[in-house]
Amino acid sequence: MARLSGKVAIISGATGGIGGATAKRFLEEGASVMLVGRSAEKLAALVSSLDGGDRIQSFVAAANDEAAVKASVAATIDTFGGLDILFANAGTEGHTKPLDQLTIDEFNEVQQTNVVGVWLAFKHCVSAMKKRGGGSIIATSSIAGLIGFPGLAAYSASKHAVCGLVKSAALELATSNIRVNAVAPGPIDNRMIHSIENQMAPDDAANLRKQFEGMIAMGRYGVNEEVANLILFLASDESSYTTGSIYPIDGGFTAV
Repeated sequence: MARLSGKVAIISGATGGIGGATAKRFLEEGASVMLVGRSAEKLAALVSSLDGGDRIQSFVAAANDEAAVKASVAATIDTFGGLDILFANAGTEGHTKPLDQLTIDEFNEVQQTNVVGVWLAFKHCVSAMKKRGGGSIIATSSIAGLIGFPGLAAYSASKHAVCGLVKSAALELATSNIRVNAVAPGPIDNRMIHSIENQMAPDDAANLRKQFEGMIAMGRYGVNEEVANLILFLASDESSYTTGSIYPIDGGFTAV
């Protein structure tokens, strides 16, 4: 039997690399999936690229727009009959610069998406999961939520906050049979790390990548599908005794 047979999932930040790869894995394992993102065009392209049939739908919503987030959950329930899994994945790297050069708007923009957006997704999914007798919530943090990085103050602060939110939510929701965990990717070969490379070293991003790879025990960046496999485990009943944990997936970056 497929690992998510009969389950219903919401994926926010669905049009990002990790979001798209996770949607594919969820569908392969039998789930019905609501893809949520800011761009109708990107959502439509993602839906058309996936073999989901009537088990895949999309909804346009910004992560920090409470009314839209609430509506996306309602649409999921109307379409699929309930909700079992939330992958709160919407996030932004923001501007990479020294903290004393960040503007208040630049700092707040990152917190609004990465912290407020995750909290809103949690808030509006809990009731539906309780009605199903439980569920699994997975948030995307980062190794920048475990350690600091110069030039990434706003991003690192937001991802540390996600870890705190996950741990508090896990304690609150355990008696409702709702598990809450986070994945903490290291450098993954997708748009976000390329943006960080180009912001930090616009004249020699390739050399910066080599430096990053030299800090990883496995000597390479990860790929979206590797993160999706971990998320699948956390979404499935195979992780039934797992809650309140942060799972680095970083090739050994934080093992030192």
